[in-house]
Amino acid sequence: MPSKASVTKSPRAERIRHPEVESFDLATIMRALGDPIRIEMVRQVDAEREILCTDLYDRLGLPGSTGSYHLRQLREAGVTRSSAVGTSRVVTLRREDLESRFPGLLDVVLKDN
Repeated sequence: MPSKASVTKSPRAERIRHPEVESFDLATIMRALGDPIRIEMVRQVDAEREILCTDLYDRLGLPGSTGSYHLRQLREAGVTRSSAVGTSRVVTLRREDLESRFPGLLDVVLKDN
């Protein structure tokens, strides 16, 4: 059964699907955050508040296809939000949405060991 999702519209009529807060699933979020590359992506986005996808890939030394795959996993889980800005994509963390559904989750996940 498809999950409910909101759609971000860009001037190019491109649609970027994001899950609604009510449909966030803890197991899906934890699965998305279970990869070291994705955790580092979330840390980078959290530190910057918003970042261009290509800048994020460059910082982590990832090819575009690999970075795109990992960002899609995070977006589809509800961890990040992507929006089109011209021909680029900007990524932000859905901190408020996650906090409303799972209070303290991001703080625990992003805590330095």
